[in-house]
Amino acid sequence: MPLQAEILIIGGGLAGLTAALHLNKLGFEVALIEKSVYPHHKVCGEYISNEVLPYLNWLGIDLRNLLPTQINKLQFTSASGKQVNTSLPLGGFGISRHSIDNYLYKLAINNGVNVIHQKVDQVTFNENHFLVETTSGTSFEARYVLGAYGKRSAVDIKLERKFINQKSPYLAIKAHYRSNFPNNLVSLNSFPGGYCGVSKVENDVLNVCYLASYESFKKHKDIEAYQENVLYQNKNLKEILQEAEMIFDAPLTISQISFQQKEPVHHHILMLGDTAGLIHPLCGNGMAMAIHSAKIAAELLAKHRLNTSADRFELEKNYTLAWKRLFSKRLQAGKVLASFLKNKIVEDVAINIAAKFPAVLQKMIKYTHGKPITILDL
Repeated sequence: MPLQAEILIIGGGLAGLTAALHLNKLGFEVALIEKSVYPHHKVCGEYISNEVLPYLNWLGIDLRNLLPTQINKLQFTSASGKQVNTSLPLGGFGISRHSIDNYLYKLAINNGVNVIHQKVDQVTFNENHFLVETTSGTSFEARYVLGAYGKRSAVDIKLERKFINQKSPYLAIKAHYRSNFPNNLVSLNSFPGGYCGVSKVENDVLNVCYLASYESFKKHKDIEAYQENVLYQNKNLKEILQEAEMIFDAPLTISQISFQQKEPVHHHILMLGDTAGLIHPLCGNGMAMAIHSAKIAAELLAKHRLNTSADRFELEKNYTLAWKRLFSKRLQAGKVLASFLKNKIVEDVAINIAAKFPAVLQKMIKYTHGKPITILDL
């Protein structure tokens, strides 16, 4: 006999845990399936725009005890040595996924969310209900399912999502370091075939996370050789990495990073965060988007529950429209920006323009970041 849940969330990252907390606060019966135990590290830029703070406060999420770094400066450097510096209009904070995911998990447990540590195998939809089966043999029946399992998963293969069969040329690598890097700065650095984000998280730890072309990466025997031969072509990155002392035993890696278009709703599942669409790391706002997508889904599910005459298709249509309205321009801006900066001549011209006309760079930052999230009365 399947276990029963009103709403089942697949994936316990930022988007999944935030959605669980919001839906739980609204009185929904929520279960969440996460394959990994907490705490754990993830490949992530670990910077969150302050646009999410009003929403987190409303949810009762107080991150101050985690001691996040406060970030208000942005630096961009090119491999050719060009550099531009500016302030971040809203600012943000640095916090590790190891810390924030574990905090949200504990909060969800304390609030009564049922968290199951298993791996999802199958998701089927029939007669207006979902049946979700795990590799451990447990099955769940739910009225609604939210997909929050990250950039790519075996679940995507089972669901036959279009992007999953398209080979991606990117991989991402991340590690933590001890360093004298400034606490209030996020630095984006280009190198041949990729980009690297550098910023502090809690406990004076430096997070270094970069996106690399697989074609350029495979020419080198290991990560250390790749960094020394490719990343070090950017003098700023070379200086940062040579001064820093790695804390991890080895960097974390994830392959097949896809920026292909995804569906916000697939197989009647409302997709959240990276599961619905991955923003280019140059925009530095994926964590805020994950949190915001959880809010959208929770609010629409609450409205749907109140409107007894509304059908599932109206919910799915409204979620798709809301997702596209809030995020499609950001995603497109990230793709366009990345395509421009593949050409190093264009990149240098763009940096020169940004240095001479700071308002241009400020406008670009605002275009890829949202406004402070407002809370609807439910």
